[in-house]
Amino acid sequence: MATEINRVFILPGEYFISKQPHIISTLLGSCVAVCLYHPKLKFGGMNHYMLPTSATKEKSGKYGDYAIGVLLQFMERTVGNLSGLEAIISGGANVVSNITTGAQIGPRNIEIARQTLQRHNIRVIAEHVGGTVGLKLHYQNWDNSLSIEKMDRKVMSGSTITKEENNRFAATPSPLSAGPKPAPAPTFAAPKAPAPSHAGRIKVLVVDDSAIVRSLLTKAMADEPDIAVIGAAKDAYEAREMLLELGPDVITLDIVMPKMDGVTFLKKLMVYYPIPVIICSTIAKAGSAAELRSDKIGAVDVIDKDSLNLYHGMETVKKILIPKIREAARTRVTRKSKEEVAGI
Repeated sequence: MATEINRVFILPGEYFISKQPHIISTLLGSCVAVCLYHPKLKFGGMNHYMLPTSATKEKSGKYGDYAIGVLLQFMERTVGNLSGLEAIISGGANVVSNITTGAQIGPRNIEIARQTLQRHNIRVIAEHVGGTVGLKLHYQNWDNSLSIEKMDRKVMSGSTITKEENNRFAATPSPLSAGPKPAPAPTFAAPKAPAPSHAGRIKVLVVDDSAIVRSLLTKAMADEPDIAVIGAAKDAYEAREMLLELGPDVITLDIVMPKMDGVTFLKKLMVYYPIPVIICSTIAKAGSAAELRSDKIGAVDVIDKDSLNLYHGMETVKKILIPKIREAARTRVTRKSKEEVAGI
């Protein structure tokens, strides 16, 4: 009887390593992932880090020197030494991940991987790094093979973005060649069916720190035949990952959120990832400073959240929100420079 396939998706700051066969996936922009493999015992793992080092020596998986060290320590405890290990380095591109990490982070992330692995005499057998294209990785930890889906560069480099250009991934992942052809994979059951297609529908990402608001906005759009809510994020960092992975056409964005406020995130979107954004916030009253700032930065519309009567049924929400979603999806958004948004 075939064994059910084991799959895991790791987020920034996370890692996964196991002696059992797994397909480990992640999504990279300026972040870097290191795949570490033991060729004799035929198992390995992968990390995903956002920054090269911590200025305060923080022990966190979001920093490359620490994240790589965790994988090395696991291997050393398991097999007794680091002799013969192989590594693959991926990521470090100059793409939308710079929304949160700033310029030149990609090259520094790549360099910390090289330095750390060299210091421990770990052989790097392949690299897929740099450039301006984000990557989605699928790593088979039983045979050290890696396949890659590339992001569509159109949305990264053009001065404007249209709905038709919003396909995020290349058609077919291709394995990296890393020396001899890997051994055949273990026999697994068929993978789960892919998620339903949203072709022809307006894909919406809801960003709000309130779980209740996220649920209500999603419910309001659920019955619309031409609209599909493909994700709901509680903050800008979670929204960034969903942007890359899910490729929405429109974003609804709150302003008052933890970690990064919506106006700051809107600025970064207009510089690095121009996309139709509808601000939906209780502080975005008509004529308010928040409304004026959002409009100047590049939001296609601004909604006073109180006007939706969210807690009194769906009628008002649908009447106000749905037409704005449809109009936003038809709007061409112009990329802004850092200088243009800096003083707003």
